[in-house]
Amino acid sequence: MKGIAISPGAMYEVILCMWCATKISPYLSQLSRNARSMKITDLLYVPGLPGYMIKDLAAIRAGLGRKNGIDIEGEPVTPGFRRIMQPGEMISVMLVLEDRQVAVGDCMDVIFSGAAGRDPVFVAAAHRPVLDGAVRAAVVGRDIGSFRSIAEEIDGMVVDGRRLHTAVRYGVSQALLHAAALARHEPMAATVAREYGSAVSETMIPMLGMCPTDQPASAEKMMIKGIEVLPHANFIAAADLGPDGAALLDYAGWLSRRVGELGAEGYRPSIHLDVYGGIGELFEMNLDAIAGFIGELAGRASPCPLLLETPFVADTQQGQIDAFKGLRERLADAGIKVGLVADEWCNTLDDVKLFADAGAVDMIQVKMPDLGGITNSIAALLYCRERGVGAYCGGSANETDQSARISAHIALACRADILMVKPGQGVDEGLLIMRNEMARTLALLAR
Repeated sequence: MKGIAISPGAMYEVILCMWCATKISPYLSQLSRNARSMKITDLLYVPGLPGYMIKDLAAIRAGLGRKNGIDIEGEPVTPGFRRIMQPGEMISVMLVLEDRQVAVGDCMDVIFSGAAGRDPVFVAAAHRPVLDGAVRAAVVGRDIGSFRSIAEEIDGMVVDGRRLHTAVRYGVSQALLHAAALARHEPMAATVAREYGSAVSETMIPMLGMCPTDQPASAEKMMIKGIEVLPHANFIAAADLGPDGAALLDYAGWLSRRVGELGAEGYRPSIHLDVYGGIGELFEMNLDAIAGFIGELAGRASPCPLLLETPFVADTQQGQIDAFKGLRERLADAGIKVGLVADEWCNTLDDVKLFADAGAVDMIQVKMPDLGGITNSIAALLYCRERGVGAYCGGSANETDQSARISAHIALACRADILMVKPGQGVDEGLLIMRNEMARTLALLAR
């Protein structure tokens, strides 16, 4: 084989490139390691404030509370409550990475804590030992190049014969996702999409505003700001609906009228009402009567589409599914177009799959804190999309700014149909946190 002639100039360039490679390669290796591998060196936590209150739903629905301004006076009945309405508690978990970046996730429960099969009221101090012990031992020293496997491990962890509280699983898994994204220098939505094989949405996820029924100004702010779905008004007990449901009908009509008066031209948001089973209670679970009332309610909401969450609460999960299916058939036969939304009796990933497979509803609220680890919420949202059921990325006003931001990333990565505005019930704060987070994320991914 003949040799290859190289000019002195070319030889100099080859030597220079080889020298540069020896100098630069360590830095390239370090960048690669930072992008794909990073160890957790410490776990810290600190108590903090969640976005709202928690309420004893059982006491409220039993009529044991008396309104006194914003407060609800009376004796609580659900274990863990000191009063019918009290401040929520939160623990912020911080994972320190070996390059000194810090990932954050927040542990908290939902407003109606301890109800409908949920874990007991989250008392922050009671969970410090497990964070100091089992959780710290499970995460410190681990490589966080991937978050899914560690998060699933934490979600399934059993200590003293019990799984960790859903709030702990929720917060620690948030921190693990944040850590993995920091390690790879990418938005959290990209981390979720890569680990689950999904495709990040190229557009903003429609937002569902949330405010109490007795705060009309908050609903009006949503209309002026053009929120796509509103106002998640909550009629907690049948008495709230008024005689024969008149208060609910009037409220739907008011919302529709004010949308026309305050919204931009062509603005037609969906009207979303959560009635906590009140319609079923009002009509004693007579599906024909319920369907007729819902038809009238949809007429009051027109021309805005109507989404109705938990029109009834059956005694069993199968009873809830059967009732939903029966109601859907009656509504279809009558030509009534209403989106039925599941929440009660649908608290876990397995529950979401059961409702989706049954074809019982048009949309399922994936109430993220209730599902524990965020891996469950991600799987639930993706399963809803796979089964052709509306994927509603929900949660609670009692969440935090950090859990809200992380929820926005998950909604983008799972292409959710709706994303609930949180934390709090003031509208403006939660909307700016989540919408701005989505906008920044989409800009970064587009770049």
